[in-house]
Amino acid sequence: MNHSTRLRIAFWGIALILLGCTGIPEGLQAVDGFDAGRYLGKWYEIARLDHAFERGLTNVTAEYSRGSGDEIEVVNRGFDVRKGQWREIRGVARPSGEQHVGSLEVSFFGPFWGGYHIIALDRENYGYAVVTGPNRSYLWILSREKTLDEQVLAGLISRARAWGFETERLIFVEHGMPVMDVPDVKNP
Repeated sequence: MNHSTRLRIAFWGIALILLGCTGIPEGLQAVDGFDAGRYLGKWYEIARLDHAFERGLTNVTAEYSRGSGDEIEVVNRGFDVRKGQWREIRGVARPSGEQHVGSLEVSFFGPFWGGYHIIALDRENYGYAVVTGPNRSYLWILSREKTLDEQVLAGLISRARAWGFETERLIFVEHGMPVMDVPDVKNP
């Protein structure tokens, strides 16, 4: 079995375990009064808890656009520093219950759905959001801008800590021009 095949098998195994869970972690609630139309557009990942499918990525963004019916098209993109290349994955999201609640199911792999729960949101401007998955191992702090006001960020981290997330393990995502090795070019 070659390296590529082993990676695919491991990836699918992780996906089956993680994406089969759509519920929200015990004791947390998704925001009410959610407007999916206002949530559409580009979000920059400010901080996250580490997990295999984003490990080593910088310049991470998530872009949401209107799909068919209640569906939302999702494009997650990040720069893999180790490989010196962009990685992108496309998926679809849909409400997991009532549309005015910020709980979605997201699928990047056919019939497998994972929980995407917005547990904090800038209700006025939809300028920042805090998202979790099916358990407290997943946490993302998102912003419409590449940076987030330090006081706002500190407040969101404090809330996440109070909710039981291991905020000391947060990875703060860099957003700048990725440095890529350019091969030497020989003149003829």
